[in-house]
Amino acid sequence: MPLIDGDQVVKLGLGHEDQAQLTTLYTERAVQFIERNKDRPFLFYLAHSMPHVPLYVSSKFKGKSGHGLYGDVLMEIDWSVGEVLKALKRCGIDRETLVIFTSDNGPWLSYGNHAGSAGPLREGKGTSWEGGTRVPCILRWPGSIPAGTSSGEMLMTIDLFPTLAKLVGAKLPGHRIDGLNAWPLFSGQKGAKNPHEGYYWYYENNQLQAVSSGDGRWKLHLPHAYRTLGGRPGGSGGIPAKYEKRNVERAQLFDLNADVGETTDVAERHPDIVRRLLDLAEKARADLGDALTHRQGKGIREPGKVKEASQTQ
Repeated sequence: MPLIDGDQVVKLGLGHEDQAQLTTLYTERAVQFIERNKDRPFLFYLAHSMPHVPLYVSSKFKGKSGHGLYGDVLMEIDWSVGEVLKALKRCGIDRETLVIFTSDNGPWLSYGNHAGSAGPLREGKGTSWEGGTRVPCILRWPGSIPAGTSSGEMLMTIDLFPTLAKLVGAKLPGHRIDGLNAWPLFSGQKGAKNPHEGYYWYYENNQLQAVSSGDGRWKLHLPHAYRTLGGRPGGSGGIPAKYEKRNVERAQLFDLNADVGETTDVAERHPDIVRRLLDLAEKARADLGDALTHRQGKGIREPGKVKEASQTQ
């Protein structure tokens, strides 16, 4: 795994000691960036490698959490967030800066004690169940977002870009994007509602595996195969346990407001909701296609690409 700075490869291979310093290195670069740009608007995206396996932690936190290596890693990430917030305050811009803390997916359960827990949620990373897709999101902007409040409203990370663009008065690109401005929800405006009709769970090779109502209450899992530990424990010490395959044989509906663990299929009780979500699934297939039903979408967009990084030593 190379270490890249801008478009330059500064180190081709990272040893164990290098990886143990990644969280610290990222944090130092974040603080330096804030200090250099404190007098002008900026967007800074800090994406930690941890706690993705393999886990590494610096000597500052090794063995300090009392909860094993995974706990040590999270303790160091917590320290990193604190350093970023302190830098914003030290530079006098903490009240002018929106800070968003979130994650990309749920725990990689096959790694057991190196993976964390999905709590009451079903399954984990690599699935369209809530344990794989529902993640925490913490927003901080003194004076603009009410402190000490919480919300159970549905959002996806696709909504961050158009929301931030709206806040800074930037124009959205001319081509279609999937996200929508969700600032009324972010800021806790009275009566604010999710702007989407529905959300879609695509996984594997363009498989439409689930669809939900925009408010996040109703979620319909479509027929597909998924991986599971089947109730068995995950691995330990960085060695994963093996998954097994299971199938959703027919569309299953879950009321996430009452059953966040997706334990009880209520499709027969709510045929109208099933029909509405199946109609949304058809809209998605017509637009983006669906490998599970062998559909070719008319709105498929080419992914963005970057030039291959040059190598320096």
